[in-house]
Amino acid sequence: MLSYSTYSEAGGVGKTTTAANLAVAHARAGLKPLVVPLDPQEGNLSRLFGVDDNRSGDVDHLSRHMIRRPKGNFEDLIVEAEHGVHIIPEHNQLADLGDWLRREQEQASAVGDAFNIHAALLSVLADANVRETYDVLICDPPATEGPHLHNAINATRSLVIPVEPSAKGQAAVEGLEQLVAGLEDTLEIDIGVLAAVPVGVKGTNDQQRILDEIPYSIPETFGDRTSLMEGAWAQQCSAFTYVREHRDRRRDYELETLAQYDRLARYLETQAGIEAPNPPEPGALDEVTV
Repeated sequence: MLSYSTYSEAGGVGKTTTAANLAVAHARAGLKPLVVPLDPQEGNLSRLFGVDDNRSGDVDHLSRHMIRRPKGNFEDLIVEAEHGVHIIPEHNQLADLGDWLRREQEQASAVGDAFNIHAALLSVLADANVRETYDVLICDPPATEGPHLHNAINATRSLVIPVEPSAKGQAAVEGLEQLVAGLEDTLEIDIGVLAAVPVGVKGTNDQQRILDEIPYSIPETFGDRTSLMEGAWAQQCSAFTYVREHRDRRRDYELETLAQYDRLARYLETQAGIEAPNPPEPGALDEVTV
């Protein structure tokens, strides 16, 4: 199974957009991806895929399962988004997850039981046989360190890192190795970085200098596609669906962006030893049926 979390300490670098479009790229190739977003903010992956209708109310949600108080089956949490991508939509009470996990740990300790607040998601996914059911697991945690991030990384053990080629982005990357080492000590696991994904690249000398100093593999470098990505958010869909259904004409540079997501997905699959059964020509739209 290929599993990774899209993560960057710097906010606003396309973390959620990267997760969404990679999930679609995996699905387009015939793989079965499950996306687990863990970001309590409103502008999250559920919103992008248009599956955030049940954010509130007395319904079952992932946080309940993570504290061992589900109101239903795990499978019933999952909804299908575009291209057959499966996703567990966020619920507003995801914001309370940290407090819930700590209380559960305290209650377990009081009766002599163990409860690892960093491994709650991992346990839920294991009990649901996710690794046997799905080909790809993608977690999209918030940028801030805490239980949401810890659970995502513990469940996936690998990172895909969107990078902004700026001084802010460079600082985030420089601190990442220390952060990863700290997380490895905290979680007592090994964490791999599958790829860095520069976004918003305009080809300046200063940006190239920053990219040259990134200590991770860079399979693809994405240019500035603000219009494309803002359009996708407005229409609540991936860039693939936006170009196919909401653009009045095909733009070569946008088709190349879609091809980059396809190629990046193939690269990540190769890292996990997975061969997609039906990979499309990178960037192809009309030929793909799901």
